[in-house]
Amino acid sequence: MRRLRSRLRRISISVSIKTKLGTLVVVSVFITTGLLMVALRTETELRFITVFSVIATLLITQFVAHGLTAPLDEMNTVAKAISHGDYTRRVRGAGRRDELGDLASTINRMADDLEAVDRHRKELVANVSHELRTPIAALRAVLENVVDGVSAADPETMRTALKQIERLGRLVETLLDLSRLDNGVVPLRSRRFEVWPYLSGVLKEANLAASQRGLSSGSGNHTRTDVHLHLDVSPPELTAHADSERLHQVVANLIDNAVKHSPPHGRVTVRARRGRQPESLDLEVVDEGPGIPESERHKVFERFNRGGVASPHGPGGDGGTGLGLAIARWAVDLHGGRIGVAESARGCRIQVTLPGIPQPRG
Repeated sequence: MRRLRSRLRRISISVSIKTKLGTLVVVSVFITTGLLMVALRTETELRFITVFSVIATLLITQFVAHGLTAPLDEMNTVAKAISHGDYTRRVRGAGRRDELGDLASTINRMADDLEAVDRHRKELVANVSHELRTPIAALRAVLENVVDGVSAADPETMRTALKQIERLGRLVETLLDLSRLDNGVVPLRSRRFEVWPYLSGVLKEANLAASQRGLSSGSGNHTRTDVHLHLDVSPPELTAHADSERLHQVVANLIDNAVKHSPPHGRVTVRARRGRQPESLDLEVVDEGPGIPESERHKVFERFNRGGVASPHGPGGDGGTGLGLAIARWAVDLHGGRIGVAESARGCRIQVTLPGIPQPRG
């Protein structure tokens, strides 16, 4: 029914300008015929009737033509502005119920998309520049101190330099993941594995990273050693079928996001259960933070989105490039699974469903 209404609406739009032009012709014929009848009854000379008829027809044509060409002139102006990089201009008259209104809406949607792409590009450049500047400056300072003899090239100094190099490596890895996401060239290598030891290893890596340089997955740098990570797998012998490397990206990024928004000495729970299909897996990552407003939930997995909820542990805690959850969604989609924000009485609860072994089609 909805498709039928949409089709009827397109039909009504497609004939509207034709109707206007047809009406113009009919009105012109009626005016000319009426003036001719007046001339016959009043014995007015035909040349005067012809002049009056031509003038009336031109006036009506000018009025109708102005209504049709004025929006086209505005569209031309807006299109030129967009071609020169001004994506803030919009075409008025998008509410018209004719082809011009449809064209105006299309141009406005195109301008919206181009403005979003341009904004994302600028955000990426700004984010990457900021992320690169900090570790490069720190690494340069360490090396300059060693070269100038201010500090010795002892293991402690080298560990400091190594931390900055690792941070650069994480940023490069995030950008490579983004490139693979765009190009769709990442193969899926699924295998069967035991969930408990696998997730336990992911959480141990997160705890180790937190104790050494701040919990970080991707390009962030969040020193949160006060947040407790808890693993809940039932049954303990649970197995699943998935790409372990891609699943690691999902879990690590979800933990990173949960830790960022956890209150001091908060708790992040990673919960795993058996799914409906063979070797399928239902995952949940739950934190005790402020949660995500319902109006913002559809945006949390978009690129460069950093969320509108302030981190409860102070300013500057929501850093990073805003790509972690976007990469998590990409990895889940690669499996043919689902990821989303679920209702929770407290904090944020993100659910992940992986389909397991693909079922043969009979």
